[in-house]
Amino acid sequence: MSDPMRPPASQPRPHPAAPRSEPSRSRAALRTAVVWDVLQDALDRRVKATGRVTLDVLDTGGGSGNFAVPVAGLGHRVTVVDPSPNALFALERRAAEATVADRVRGVQGDVRGLFEVVERGGYDAVLCHGVLEYVDDPAEGVRNAVAALRTDGVLSLLAAGLGGAVLARALAGHFTEARQALDDPDGRWGTGDPVPRRFTAEQLTGLVEAAGLRVGSVHGVRVFADLVPGGLVDTQPGAMDALLELEAAAAELAAFHSVATQLHVLGETREADGA
Repeated sequence: MSDPMRPPASQPRPHPAAPRSEPSRSRAALRTAVVWDVLQDALDRRVKATGRVTLDVLDTGGGSGNFAVPVAGLGHRVTVVDPSPNALFALERRAAEATVADRVRGVQGDVRGLFEVVERGGYDAVLCHGVLEYVDDPAEGVRNAVAALRTDGVLSLLAAGLGGAVLARALAGHFTEARQALDDPDGRWGTGDPVPRRFTAEQLTGLVEAAGLRVGSVHGVRVFADLVPGGLVDTQPGAMDALLELEAAAAELAAFHSVATQLHVLGETREADGA
C-alpha cells in the first residue's frame, strides 16, 4: 500500500561532507553525536541490505527536525509526525534552508494515533526520540512505532534515563529529590519535575523485545556532558573534542548506562537482522 501523502521520489543529493558527528562540533553535538553515529550506521546498513540508496524514514515526535533534516541530507525521504504546529512550521523552514524540502514532510499527529496520518509497514526506519516520556502508554507507543516498519526495518528509540536524573539531583545537593526519583515508579524527583517518566536500560530493551524486535545495541547518551561545567568545555583548548571522544567510548559500556541522561536503543526486525 502506498502512502498518498508521501512526496514523489526524487534523486538523492549527497550531503556535503556527510559528517559522522552531526551537527557540527559544538555543545549541541554533545547531545546528539552518539545517537547520530549509531543512526547513520544503521541507515547505511539498510541501504546496503536493500540495494536502495533512498530509504523511507519516519520520525515520530520529530519536532523541528533535529534528526529529520540531517537524515534527509543523506538522501532519504523523511516523514515527521509531531503534535505541534509551531514545530512543524520550524521544520518546514529548516528543511528549506538545508535545501532538502523535497524530501521532508511534516504531519500533525502523535504516536498514539499514528496510523491516522501514516501507513502501517511503510518505513525502513522509525525514529522515536523523546516520545515515550510523555505518552500515557509507552508499550503502545513502541508497538505503533514497530508496526510502521517494513519487514526488514530498524527502530531508533531514545528516552530519558533514570540514573542520570538521580545522579544530577544528588550532585546538585538535592538528596531527597534524588532518593524520590530513585524510588518513584516513573523516575520523577518531585511535582516540579518537567519530565513525566524516565526509564532504565532494562525497561527500554524490554519494551523493544515485547514489540517483536531484536535489540541491536544500547548506548548511554550524555553520560558526562550534562555534568561537566560549560565554561570548562568552552575555554579549554581541545576539551570539546576530548569530551566527545569520551562520550563515544563510554556510550556502549553497560556500566555507564545506569548514569546516562538518556538511553538509546536500536531495535531490528528479524528480517533486518538476517539481511
